[in-house]
This record gives sequence, structure tokens and C-alpha cells, in this order.
Amino acid sequence: MLRTVRGVRRILVAAGGALVLMLAGCSNEAGPKPGRPAPDPGPEALQVKLDALAVDPCFVAPEKQKPKGCEKYVTQLANTALTARKLAGTRNPGLAAQADQLDKAVATYRDKGCNAAEDPGTAPCGPALTDMSAALRAIKASLRQSQATTG
Repeated sequence: MLRTVRGVRRILVAAGGALVLMLAGCSNEAGPKPGRPAPDPGPEALQVKLDALAVDPCFVAPEKQKPKGCEKYVTQLANTALTARKLAGTRNPGLAAQADQLDKAVATYRDKGCNAAEDPGTAPCGPALTDMSAALRAIKASLRQSQATTG
């Protein structure tokens, strides 16, 4: 019986050692190589996103919305400002300035805790939403104009 216990121990130790070696071998693998980053979607994709945002109630009637109900919309606008600024580059300073205006309104919304505000239209949240709508309109117009002159 003593031999059987020793035999079982040896098998368990050997199996455990083999498992450790296998797992150690896995950690040396680099894994899949990262692919190339996706290219920027371009002005057409931004226009599609702007058109989708333009039907949101927070855009259409910002003064009537509970600011806390516009949090997802505001997040999308923050991302839109980044995309517009990238697209503007140095060739379209007007678009970059409009993206700055949008960023400013988004910052006001976030800094003033509008994601918890209940009352529609009250300062500073109502005006921040209204400013976002105005900036979005300006970005849409600027993008449309630049597409008309370049394409």
C-alpha cells in the first residue's frame, strides 16, 4: 500500500509539473499581432452621425428636456467634437472653432452636474443644451459647405 501511495504521488507531481510547464510556455506567447488601426471614417460618416443626432429630442427642443435625460446625447456630442476637430485639421479652422464651442457647452453640462438636473430650461443646464444644439447646427452647416466645395 505504501508503494501505491508513492506511485500516486509521483504521478500527481509529474502531472502538476507538466501542467506548470505548459502554462509557463503559454505565457511566452505574444498573442495575436495587432492589426492596423481603422482609418478615420471621413466626412460622410460624420454627416451620418450628425443627422442621427439632429433628430434627438435634446437637439430638437433642448429647452424642454430634463437635462439628466440628455446624458447619452451629450456623450455622443463630445465624441463628435473630437471627430470634427480631427477632420478640420488645419484646412478648416471654422469647423475646429465650432468643435471648440461644442466642447465648451459639453464641459458646462458636465462641470455643473447637469446629468442629475431635473428642471428643463433652467440655468446653467438648459442654456448648455441650447448651446450644444447651436454648435451642432453650425458643424453640420460647415461640413455640408466643405463637402460641396471639395466634392
